[in-house]
Parts: sequence; C-alpha cells; structure tokens
Amino acid sequence: MFIVMITPECAPAAKVGGLADVVHGLSKELAIRGNAVEIIMPKYDCMRYDRIWGLTKSYADLWVPFYSRWVHCDVYFGWMDGLKCFFIEPHLDRNFFNRGVFYGHQDDAERFAFFCRAAMEFMFKSNKRPDIIHCHDWQTALAPVLLYEMYQHLGMSHPRVCFTLHNVGHQGISGEYVLREVGLNPGALMTYDRLLDDYRRGAINLMKGGIVYSNFVTTVSPRYAQEISYTHLGMGMQRILGMHCQKLGGVLNGIDYGVWNPEIDAHIAKSYGIASLHDKYANKEALRRHLWLRDGMKPILSFVGRLDPQKGVDLILHTVAYCLERGCQFVLLGSSPHGHINTAFWNLKRRFNDHPDCHLELGYNEELAHLIYAGSDMILVPSEYEPCGLTQIIGLKYGTVPIVRNTGGLADTVFDANYAPKPYHERNGYVFNDYNLQGLESALERAIGMWNIYPQYFRELMVNGMRCDYSWNHPGQHYLNIYNYIKA
Repeated sequence: MFIVMITPECAPAAKVGGLADVVHGLSKELAIRGNAVEIIMPKYDCMRYDRIWGLTKSYADLWVPFYSRWVHCDVYFGWMDGLKCFFIEPHLDRNFFNRGVFYGHQDDAERFAFFCRAAMEFMFKSNKRPDIIHCHDWQTALAPVLLYEMYQHLGMSHPRVCFTLHNVGHQGISGEYVLREVGLNPGALMTYDRLLDDYRRGAINLMKGGIVYSNFVTTVSPRYAQEISYTHLGMGMQRILGMHCQKLGGVLNGIDYGVWNPEIDAHIAKSYGIASLHDKYANKEALRRHLWLRDGMKPILSFVGRLDPQKGVDLILHTVAYCLERGCQFVLLGSSPHGHINTAFWNLKRRFNDHPDCHLELGYNEELAHLIYAGSDMILVPSEYEPCGLTQIIGLKYGTVPIVRNTGGLADTVFDANYAPKPYHERNGYVFNDYNLQGLESALERAIGMWNIYPQYFRELMVNGMRCDYSWNHPGQHYLNIYNYIKA
C-alpha cells in the first residue's frame, strides 16, 4: 500500500510535541510491514537539519496558486531515520516557514492552508497517487477538503483520507478569506454541516472540515474518542463528531521502543531491563550528579513535557513543595509557550534554586529527558485532559511508576495499584479522578508511602509497567485495518 503522511511535524527533525513522535513511529511501523510510506511537511528554518540525511532539491518548479497569483516553491527530499520525507519551501515574501518557530503566529491558519494546497499540488504535479493520505491535526485538515472539492475533478480520484485528531483543543479557527486564498469557494463550504464554526459567527473551523471530508477520523486513544464525542472535552466538536460517528475510532498511540528502551538507550548511564532492574539505580545516581542533587534514601519524582494549561500546571506547581515537604526529590524538564506560565515556573526555580532536592530545567533537552526517565522513581502526568500522552507510556517502559489523572489515554494505559478492577499483575501506577489538589495529594501520598514502607510492592509495580507492550505493533495493525476498510 502507498501511504502519504501530510503533517506539520515529524520527529526527530521537527518536533513540538507528541504528534511528531506519532508520525515518526507509525510511519516506521507501516514501512516495516512492507508499505511504501512518504512524509510531506513544511521546510522550516528551525528544523534539526543534522537529523536529515541527504537533503537535496528534488522538485524545483512547483507553482502553487495562492490568492490571485502563483507562488514558486522548491521541494526537497531527505531521509529522516530511514523515512522518505519531502519538505516544501515556498518563496514568498511573508516567509511562512522561516520564522524560527513552528507555530504561534497570528497567520498560522493561512500558513498551513497554503501548506495543504502546496502538498496537494505537489502530489498532483509529480503524479503521486497514494492509496491513503493520512492527515494530522488541524494544520492539515484542508487537504481532504481540497482533494474532494478540487483535485478529484482533476483526476485524483484514487486516494482515500484518514484524518487523526491529536488534540481538539486546537481547531484552526479563521475567517473565510483563508478558503479563497487557496482557491476554494466559501459559498459552498460555509454551512454548519461543513466548515462553518458552530459557535463563532462567520468563522471557519479547519478541523471541522477535516472531519467532514475525510473517509475515516481517528483520535489517539479510545477513551479520548468517547470524551470528545460526549463531554465538554469535545470543545464544540461534539455535534459534528456525532453526525460522523460511524467513521470515528480511537487508536491508542504507541512509542518507538527503538528510541525509548532502557535496554538499548545510549543516552542513559547504564542500560537495564526487568532482569537487571538494580542497574536502574546507576541512572538515579547519574541524574543526581548531573543536576547537583544530594544523595540519600529518597524517591525522585519527575515531570517531563510541555508546560501547557492542559497539562495541569497548577497541580505541577503545587507538587513541588508538597514533595519536598515529604522527603522526596523533584525534577522538572519543560517549557511553556505561554508567558505567564513561564514566569510562574521561573519564579519557582528561583525559589528552589539552592535546594539540594529540587531541580527545574526550563527548556527541552532530548538527551536529558532520557536520563530523567531512567533515573526517576515516579513520573507525574496530572493533565486536565490528555488525548493519549506518551510520557506515562515511556515511564512504564523505564520502570518509572506513573502518577496520572483519570482521563483520555492516561486512563487507557495506567491502572491504579490499589483500586483498579484488574488483577494485581496488570496494575502499574497511581490514578486520581478529580482535578484538584485533594485528588492529586491522595495519589502522591499513596505512591510515596508505597515507596517508603513497602519497597517490594513498589518494585512489583515497576516490573508490571515494564512488561506492558505499548509499541507500534498493535496500533500499526489497527491503522492498516482502517486503511483497508476505507480503500475497499
């Protein structure tokens, strides 16, 4: 099967969050299974070009309609961790993808609408006719609209579209001018059953267009598929998802065990597995040395990830002092796109800067993330909502017991040590239900107590987590089943 991924991110060269890891991991799994997989994404100036091999200009004269003119683009080809990737570079005075960041500008809707038109034009002009076009999040949601409103009438009648919702908290809200810019007729599309937003008068919702026009819609965990369909976590998409419920499914993300695996991880101090779990503590010592934490018989609790309101930043802020008061060490690695959140954590960093049991690293460092996963005893994921979450899945593989809230993919992967309706050998962490300080503290108290008082039971939780299989093997097959279903 010939599959094209249209995506705003792909690890390791262009990564903001979990979406990049998903595109990378799923593409590798599909390729391993014998499918031809190609990735199309923008050519950002801020990519890690050292992670792209053999980058060369492969298509020099791609002219893309935009407003009343044609924009000249170059398309580059390169290998990224064995994956075939095409990078589209527009020569436009507005520098759509030369801004030093991936997202966060007022014209993001225009930038990615143009990218969708360019990706479709590239496939059309280069005579690529994939069986499946797999689009990821609102940034690529106009691709199925363009396919069925425009390109199928030009001869691209073969491809079918799978559209994955990684986070419905970001939907691509804009004005109808974005449609005109890429050659679409707003008159036909500005209805409540197509792209017109249900709650913002006169606005278009790009994610909604992707849902309506794609042949199948997936999201990144079964629980999240239910939450966005029937609860406030749908963030206004509940009606349109209900209309298209027959083509909606939740497929739990996997992680790449070729990257996240303590048995082969080159970024940690000492490799280990279930049979050599004692070697995990060499990484705990290395982490303490690296971050200037003091030695002692106490657990390390960590947080790794974006400091976004969705991730439960108020609960994370509370956790720092709570853990230190109870004899724990706390490590954080993350940064925020929101100024007020960054300020709050910089203030916290200054407050605990000289504390021998606390280190806040405000930024992101992939190599340090590996060492934190390996060297910590517990990892915190207190999200207000979480479509899937990769942090807890990585933590499980590294024998680092997750403490999570009962939502989305967290609920699908972490089962409480005390209360889960599962046999003990399947319990692997601590879960709290209510998004408040009392709920958080109840889980923290149980986890810290287990580590201190019943270390043998805590070790069993670690081993239970390491036995879990959250590789791309199962989701890869689920996606192939979906592709075959919509192709038939």
